[in-house]
Amino acid sequence: MFDIRPVAYVIGLLVACLGATMLLPMLVDLAEGRGQWPVFLESALITMLCGGLIALACANAVQEGLSIQQTFLLTTGVWVALPVFGALPFVLGATEASYTDAFFEAMSGLTTTGSTVFEDLDERPKGLLLWRGLLQWLGGIGIIVVAMVFLPELRVGGMQIFRSEGFDTMGKILPRATQISSSISTIYVSLTLVCAGCYIAAGMDAFDATVHAMTTLATGGFANYDNSFGSFGPAVEYVAVVFMFLAALPFVRFVQLSATRDPKPLLADPQVRGFFLTALALVLVVTLWRMVSGGASGEPALRKVLFNVMSILTGTGYASEDYGLWGPFAVSLFFFVGLIGGCAGSTACSVKIFRYQLLIASIKVQLRRIRAPHGVFLPRYDGRPVSDEVLSSVISFFVFFVVSLGVISVALSLTGVDFITAVSGAGTALANVGPGLGERIGPSGNFGGLNDTAKWILSFAMLLGRLELLAVYALFTVRFWRA
Repeated sequence: MFDIRPVAYVIGLLVACLGATMLLPMLVDLAEGRGQWPVFLESALITMLCGGLIALACANAVQEGLSIQQTFLLTTGVWVALPVFGALPFVLGATEASYTDAFFEAMSGLTTTGSTVFEDLDERPKGLLLWRGLLQWLGGIGIIVVAMVFLPELRVGGMQIFRSEGFDTMGKILPRATQISSSISTIYVSLTLVCAGCYIAAGMDAFDATVHAMTTLATGGFANYDNSFGSFGPAVEYVAVVFMFLAALPFVRFVQLSATRDPKPLLADPQVRGFFLTALALVLVVTLWRMVSGGASGEPALRKVLFNVMSILTGTGYASEDYGLWGPFAVSLFFFVGLIGGCAGSTACSVKIFRYQLLIASIKVQLRRIRAPHGVFLPRYDGRPVSDEVLSSVISFFVFFVVSLGVISVALSLTGVDFITAVSGAGTALANVGPGLGERIGPSGNFGGLNDTAKWILSFAMLLGRLELLAVYALFTVRFWRA
């Protein structure tokens, strides 16, 4: 019989921890004097009480290992439960948002999507802005653990190719998660502190530097101002580019680098090389396009292209200016750039570089087999043969991604939104990028004007994309519950 108690125990603990973090924006609001601190105190008490009671009720079922069923349910359950409670400060606070808007904002934060429904961010209390940043920062470190522990174990989307990358304690998922999270946390916190220091050196004040460092390392994209990074100078943009790039690299390589002081594993990783070359090619193409079509040239044009391309490629979603005004070629290209993503085991989102590399390797092998039917050819990744199981998982992911994009686009269209908003909204939610296309949800707009049904559809799409689709879809199959 399926035992849900170990899953509920872990979820309860994480919910209680989320409630404890609400005390930080409470202290910030006390210092600012905006009178919003009771909101965070009330939200914290409700969240900690609910989480604590759930964990206490299920404590007698704690076990070292989880079954595959329980692991699937835990992976999805955490990302559903946390936004439910993370939305409370938005409902009770200065935004006075409806629960639909609040849940959308919390889901966008924890999945590090970065789409927002709020306007007038410049006037919001600092406690509320810090809470948005904390949601993304917690979601960023959480997704690294999920990507390195749970998804490889669940054989989702080809992630099983990374099962031997490190921390190999198969069969003991919870201890493994603890071991990995402790190693990753040190790197994650260190990079966040360094990023905040660099932002301060580049001209940000301490509060903006702290919040933006959290959302940069999480590749989340929540900013403290309506015009995002358009509020800051050139030095700040360059700092953001560097740390967005670092956040899109596999964090297990940083752990290895800190332990061995040998950069070779990082530099030799095919994901890292592929991501760097992709970013370089895109920056060159868009820069040349702007020079030829719009007459933009010089350092400012290159900086704007570099910043916005890196922001969309990593799924961060910051904007230093409205790239929707760069012309139809740039707009179309940016839509597909958002479907690329960073490396597996990073805070970056979307399809991920390694899947494209495996797909290309498979296509090359098929072409060689056509030319030499009797030859024996095997696709390889990082010098190792790739099993049929991994290739099948990757191809399944691509199929599910395309089908999901189409279904969600149609569903959004049925709510009354226009074609561009429906397609780009579905794409940006599934890829967890942030801004869509057009005046309504583009880099100069937000998602506040959409109807409630569209927001719930997009919230589900964010969850799908953040958990690599198949981990969520498995819960809707009869066979999963009969196993």
